[in-house]
Amino acid sequence: MPLVASIAELAAAAQAGQIISFPTDTVPGLAVLPALAAQLYEAKGRSPDKPLILLAAEAADLWPYVQGSDAEQNQWEAMAQTHWPGALTLVLPASGKHPPAMTPQSAKTLGIRVPNHALARQVLMATGPLATTSANRSGEPALASLAAIAQAFPQIAVLDPHGDSSAQPLSGQPSTVMAWSNDQWQILRQGSIRLELP
Repeated sequence: MPLVASIAELAAAAQAGQIISFPTDTVPGLAVLPALAAQLYEAKGRSPDKPLILLAAEAADLWPYVQGSDAEQNQWEAMAQTHWPGALTLVLPASGKHPPAMTPQSAKTLGIRVPNHALARQVLMATGPLATTSANRSGEPALASLAAIAQAFPQIAVLDPHGDSSAQPLSGQPSTVMAWSNDQWQILRQGSIRLELP
């Protein structure tokens, strides 16, 4: 598939059921409509026991996909308000709204995030939440440029890297991952955002 020239064309490709790629505030990602998440595993050669992350333009787009008590929801929203948009993935109890293909069969949690990248959020605003993963073959380092992604995944719609809208710098680091378990936070991975728990 040729490079696409605009955000609107990229969003249209996603809405047509195609895998797309765009930069985020961490590393570039591959994304697809959640119902078609199996395509990402096939494209990357990714093990089905590794979950995907649901990205959205706004936190409000993600809350229906997770569920907890009012007290838990308050804690989750407080964490999100502090760090979103940003490089923090929250792994929370899933509501069951997301397609099973997004997570391992036994998983009862879902990773969610709002990226701090204008282009990514413009795409997500047009498409709604997307299932995402880093842009690379499974087991290989994440590809750092849209040009490299276009070469490695010629069947995937990638925004033209020469466009001005892709100029926002990427950290090159994965997101920090925090999981809610037994009524408290656990840090699963330290990434771009350094967090310390009490």
